Amino acid sequence: MKVLIIGGGGREHALVWKVKQSEYVKQVYCAPGNAGIARDAICEDIPASDIKGIFHFASRKRIDLTIVGPEAPLVDGIVDLFESNGFPIFGPSEKAAEIEGSKVFAKYVLEKNDIPTAQYQAFSEFDEAKRYVKSVDLPVVIKADGLAAGKGVLLCDTREKALAALTKIMVDKAFGSAGRKVIVEEFLQGQEVSLIGISDGEHLVYLVPSQDHKRIYDNDQGPNTGGMGAYAPVPFIDNGLLERVKKEIMLPTIQGLALEERPYRGVLYAGLILTKQGPKVLEFNCRFGDPEAQVILPLAKSDLVEAVMAARDGNLKDFRWKNHKQHAVCVVIASGGYPGSYEKNKKIFGLEHSFNDAFVYHAGTKEIENDIVTAGGRVLGVTALGKSLPEAMQKAYAAVGRITFDGAYYRKDIGAKGLL
Repeated sequence: MKVLIIGGGGREHALVWKVKQSEYVKQVYCAPGNAGIARDAICEDIPASDIKGIFHFASRKRIDLTIVGPEAPLVDGIVDLFESNGFPIFGPSEKAAEIEGSKVFAKYVLEKNDIPTAQYQAFSEFDEAKRYVKSVDLPVVIKADGLAAGKGVLLCDTREKALAALTKIMVDKAFGSAGRKVIVEEFLQGQEVSLIGISDGEHLVYLVPSQDHKRIYDNDQGPNTGGMGAYAPVPFIDNGLLERVKKEIMLPTIQGLALEERPYRGVLYAGLILTKQGPKVLEFNCRFGDPEAQVILPLAKSDLVEAVMAARDGNLKDFRWKNHKQHAVCVVIASGGYPGSYEKNKKIFGLEHSFNDAFVYHAGTKEIENDIVTAGGRVLGVTALGKSLPEAMQKAYAAVGRITFDGAYYRKDIGAKGLL
């Protein structure tokens, strides 16, 4: 098969790396890709947002299977475009992808199907939202309704912060049209966990649970980012709790979407929080997590392409996903200033090392005159495997220590929550 991966970040590099290993695949393409992906796939410089351009490329190259990495093309209907023209693609339809494209819609699905989540109110009028946050108990979480690259979630522990968050989202439009509506949600306490499943519309296979680190600074301080690192498996999710999540959250969500005439075929990512009352949903995503993919896929023993084809054909009922009995840690190296403004085109040093104990997934990189330089906020994701979590952490940070560029920043505590 000729397989096309859409996207150009660390998640897509991990997808390219995994798909290349499949016995079903002879050539991997990526649009647009990055400097690292270009060493593993044939890259075509088409933005992931240009769904018509990507479709024409897939048509011209007679691509046998397209796998979508980021959420925006899914929310914009790339799957509908491909399928209506008879081209195989993996991901949810535009209507199904609204589970991530609109937090208000996601809350509707959760509420209607009695799936545990935080209490909330949704607002489209700034003055109404303002009146509400002046009266509600603190802290609260304020979320932009639409896509905001993981940055549209603001924790507010004072009235002033809550009002400032509303102004930022609804008045200043810091996240553009994503902030036309907001959710004001109760703050839940507990460990956050990512559980990703592959769905054929009726059945799910589950990948290893992982834990993302969204805040920019150590000890979960500072603003949210797209993700500064992850590890897997998660030691405080046992089989009993996993079964409960499957029964109370994942399957009812798939069934609820089917009842809404939005059959869900693709990757369903549940961002969960483990509260004293049990697991609850913080958010849904309609694709692999980033950086969760960079730990989940290296741990996968199963053939991803085989699972994807089974999901597309509605044959996941008897599919068994297998993982290596190891631990994985991914540390993201970011540009100084991220998630705010940052400089680009900084030469990256150290990539010539062999990194026998680690995978270096490129995220925001490009090549200029034979030099690999920075081209984004999150630049690299360095993943290592180990027989134990401490061993994987040690290997990952040893590899990170061999890479540098002007302004490079990374958290020093990725995986530490799993040692508690």
